[in-house]
Amino acid sequence: MGITLNFTKGHGTGNDFVLFADPDGTIELTPAQIRAVCDRRFGVGADGIIRAVRSKKLPDGAAALAEDDAAEWFMDYWNADGTVSEMCGNGIRVYAKFLIENDLAELLPGDTLTIGTRGGVRDVQRNASGFQVDLGRWKLDGIEPLVRTRNLPVARPGLGINVGNPHTVVALADDDELDAADLTFIPQLDPEPADGVNIEFVVPNEPLVVNGVGRFRMRVHERGSGETLSCGTGAAAAALATRHWAGKSAPHQWRVELPGGVLGVRMFPAEDGEHVSLSGPAELVFDGVLNLG
Repeated sequence: MGITLNFTKGHGTGNDFVLFADPDGTIELTPAQIRAVCDRRFGVGADGIIRAVRSKKLPDGAAALAEDDAAEWFMDYWNADGTVSEMCGNGIRVYAKFLIENDLAELLPGDTLTIGTRGGVRDVQRNASGFQVDLGRWKLDGIEPLVRTRNLPVARPGLGINVGNPHTVVALADDDELDAADLTFIPQLDPEPADGVNIEFVVPNEPLVVNGVGRFRMRVHERGSGETLSCGTGAAAAALATRHWAGKSAPHQWRVELPGGVLGVRMFPAEDGEHVSLSGPAELVFDGVLNLG
């Protein structure tokens, strides 16, 4: 039996998504259908699909409600290859705007919209750049794999960081190396993580810090999606890694330049440890209807 899907196309700094509302959790897309929708030649084209579903309507949402009963809505996020993902920093900002524009939620200035994800509950607020999301407590993964990348002559050490989903951050020597890296091929890690990982490549700006804000360029290969124009959680992980490498005098606020635009990252203390937040725009581009077999 076919599915008629009313959808919205949206993006955050070029990281793009197909979103649809399914409050009662009655629409289940197969991995094959997700791949077909996300295909950039034969489908709508996207880095992933986000289903807006009430937390109480799916098992993963029960954990979100147990963490915070204000998490009425759950961000059911799937990568372009049909695999499930814990969280998406750009996606959750676009998701918040989708909920607001479709009168499914309200977010007044100064208020907080609480959203459930597989990576934990996340709080979203409005700010000058669009939306800010508290990505929660971060942690070092304790691994430093060697990363081999096409068009880079030698393997580089990476730093494992988790911000609700897993990342490996690699520092490169200069802009020429960053531009030369061929991310149409999946970088190879040694040791290889069992469940895959997002891989960020960074080059600090010169000077690194201007007016108390750290700055760097970044490209990313996202697990399940390939190279994307932007990755929100990746920007946060890369800022944390760059601060780690820079030492104790490094700032806690960062400006991250990606192919799709600029994101802001801030580290701040909380009751359960240091948190990291992500700021940036969210755009809804167009609406459409799909008939899926």
